[in-house]
Amino acid sequence: MKLWSTAAWKLRQGGADVLVLDKEQFPRLKLCAGWITPEVVRDLEMDVSAYPHRFLTFQRLHGHFKGLHLRVNCVQHSIRRFEFDAWLLERSGAPTVQHTVRDVRAEPGGGYVVDGQFRCRYLIGAGGTRCPVYRALFRDANPRASELQTVTLEQEFAYDWRDPDCHLWFFDKGLPGYSWYVPKADGWLNVGIGGMARRLKDSGDDIKRHWELFTSSLGRKLVPAAQYDPAGYSYYLRGNVSVGRVGDAFITGDAAGLATRDLCEGIGPAVRSGRRAAQAILGGAAYRLDDVTGASLGGGLATRLLDWAFTRGAAAA
Repeated sequence: MKLWSTAAWKLRQGGADVLVLDKEQFPRLKLCAGWITPEVVRDLEMDVSAYPHRFLTFQRLHGHFKGLHLRVNCVQHSIRRFEFDAWLLERSGAPTVQHTVRDVRAEPGGGYVVDGQFRCRYLIGAGGTRCPVYRALFRDANPRASELQTVTLEQEFAYDWRDPDCHLWFFDKGLPGYSWYVPKADGWLNVGIGGMARRLKDSGDDIKRHWELFTSSLGRKLVPAAQYDPAGYSYYLRGNVSVGRVGDAFITGDAAGLATRDLCEGIGPAVRSGRRAAQAILGGAAYRLDDVTGASLGGGLATRLLDWAFTRGAAAA
């Protein structure tokens, strides 16, 4: 999750001189279900009534598992990342340079040089799974566990949906993961599917086959007559992230591999780790990642069962 704007926002609030480098120009397409929790809203100090883009609150989650249908009353939200990320960046007030980072080096006397063009005292890596800061400074200290890699396919599109609730289908037809239906405000919809990459490969299965099964089922029920052209991405669930800071460099969010192990949620951990990095830079606080991931379902029995079902206990944090 490239929510580096959280760290930039808090650093700017604290009077720091901040520059954001990103290879893309905003607003831009961001593959993500776009489901955010009330905790994320609080951590971002959002005034929902003043948010100028699409924001939908749904009152129920529907969980589906092998023919069982569980309705859960709750309060959750959805946004479009295309709008949300651009708004967060604008709110941060941080200047941005469109630049593809290729080389990151620590200087002998302190600080960092990026591609021979940008120098800084502190450096925050928030570039997602392929983050160049992780690759240059953290890969040896925090090798990623292949058992925790997810692979996804999804699509977000304009659609006149009828069901305003979020639906999740767990382990359908042998998928080592789940699929989702997440409605958005003003006639937008995100549907997607994700599974544990290594288990799919080891069983000779393919995420594309599950996508075809899933969308065929949707066409008979919730989403008739939709046309699909999905795109995919990959990221890692929380494992043994023992090193989050090297010198004055930090990694956050998906760059560190912090997604929850029950619902594979990345936005909340990305926001919380971004705030922690800013606090460490501004006030000298210890940069701790042991408690930023949490659990999307609260840490109870459901969390433990889904954690085991997805990861089989691999690299438990």
